[in-house]
Amino acid sequence: EENLELFEKMRAGDFADGSCVLRAKIDMASPNLNLRDPVLYRIKHESHQATGDDWCIYPMYDFSHPIADAVEGITHSLCTLEFEDHRPLYDWVAERIVKGGLVESMPRQIEFSRLNLKYTVLSKRKLIKLVEDSYVTGWDDPRMPTLSGIRRRGVPPAAIRLFCERMGISKSDSNIDFGIMEDCTREVLDEQSPRAFAILDPLKVTITNWSGSSLEDFEVPRHPKREELGDRTVPFGKSVFIERSDFFDLEGPDGEANGGKPPRGFKRLLPDGKVRLKYAYVISCNEVVRDPTTNEPVELKCTVYPETRAGVTPEGEARVKGIIQWVEANSG
Repeated sequence: EENLELFEKMRAGDFADGSCVLRAKIDMASPNLNLRDPVLYRIKHESHQATGDDWCIYPMYDFSHPIADAVEGITHSLCTLEFEDHRPLYDWVAERIVKGGLVESMPRQIEFSRLNLKYTVLSKRKLIKLVEDSYVTGWDDPRMPTLSGIRRRGVPPAAIRLFCERMGISKSDSNIDFGIMEDCTREVLDEQSPRAFAILDPLKVTITNWSGSSLEDFEVPRHPKREELGDRTVPFGKSVFIERSDFFDLEGPDGEANGGKPPRGFKRLLPDGKVRLKYAYVISCNEVVRDPTTNEPVELKCTVYPETRAGVTPEGEARVKGIIQWVEANSG
């Protein structure tokens, strides 16, 4: 009766935060601390997002967890390994509410290891600091390791499912390399995404033997492995842009830093060398126009070989190994 009276006073708000708790006296000799005298209710004078100020006592997670699962008809509660020691208390509470006729079925708790990623913070308690202190714009910031964040980063749901399927379920704690997640994303995007050319650091290429300002259209596949996606039209003309990194300037800063030699295995464009523009022609670099201040190349004067159109290698000539992306300079 004394305990019931004190609990009613707790409910009425007669005690300050932390001054009283309600415990369940189960088995003080149990080797599992959670089964000795676990706390069931605590006092917290704060507004609740659902009930407002109606309550000032709240159940502990270990007590409310099995009750909520049973009421909602949950058959299996999947938890991480740190809850393994809490399972006996989960079962103890669930058994008593079933025996008392409060619910019909008893839920079951099963533990498995967390899906930890190397170099990645996944704790909500730590991530919320980034949100509250405005280091990020919100939970859906693309830099955040949240579902909404990686979705804004461009990761499709199928990539997450593939990653989870490959990792499987384990009872052992482990840290998974983030590269595996990226591999799954690339694999899914490779299968789904239509292709397009994009140049991030443009270097202008002028075709010296191209007649006038006329354009020639190339029909190229939207996806190299999915014919059902059809083709797209790519214009080609006298001026195109290539990626700066696809040209190695032997006589400029690139060459000076590398002893006047191209990097080992470099198969793209060199001065007086040849390269194939993907789906279009083979070109050769005849002249490099440089910035007078930095000596960096700003334009390449090149010759196109009409007989090499669309991947053709003329008979008797060596096949050009390097293939690079490009965009027509005046098509927007």
